[in-house]
Amino acid sequence: MLKDPKELKKTLNGYAKFLVNQSKANLKEDGRVVSGALYNSIKKEVTTGVGRFDLSIFAKDYAKFIDQGVQGTGSGNKAPNSPYKFGSGTGRKGGLTEGIEKWIKRRGIKGRDQKTGRFITQKSLQHLIVRSIWFRGIAPSMFLTKALNQVMKYLPDDILKAYALDLEGQIYNDIKNQEINLNG
Repeated sequence: MLKDPKELKKTLNGYAKFLVNQSKANLKEDGRVVSGALYNSIKKEVTTGVGRFDLSIFAKDYAKFIDQGVQGTGSGNKAPNSPYKFGSGTGRKGGLTEGIEKWIKRRGIKGRDQKTGRFITQKSLQHLIVRSIWFRGIAPSMFLTKALNQVMKYLPDDILKAYALDLEGQIYNDIKNQEINLNG
C-alpha cells in the first residue's frame, strides 16, 4: 500500500481541473450559462489515502438534467434516451415553473401572440414554455459527459504510471531507510 501517493494525487488533480474547466467551457459553448449558478457550482475534490483515491466533481442538483436531458411526455421528444422524465414524480412540484419564471426574467424575454403581434403576459409566456418543455423534454447537452469521455481516454494509463512512480519512490525510500538502520 502506498503511504504518500504524491504522483497519483498530482495526476488526479490535473484531470479533475480539466474536467471542471472543460465542463464549464462546454456549458458556455452551448449557450447554457444564464445566471451562472450551475457554471459556478462546478467544483472538484481529490482525496487520497492508504489504499484508496477519489476524484469527485460536484455541481448543482439539476446538472444531471442539463447533462443527460429530460424525456418529455409527448411526441417530438428531445431526449428519448435520458434516464430522467417529466411526470415520473422524481422532482419537486412546481420546480420547472419556478425555474422558467426566473429564466424568462434573466433573459428579458417578451412573448408575442403570433396572430395579433401583441405582447402576452409573462405568466402566459411562462405557461407556454413550461407546456412545451413538459411535452417535448429538454435536449441533453452532455457538458459533463463529453469532458468525462475525453478524460477516460488517458486517465487509466496515467493512473497506472503515477502509481508506479509512487510505488518506486516508496520502495526506494524503504530500502534507503533499511540501509540507514543497518548502518546506524
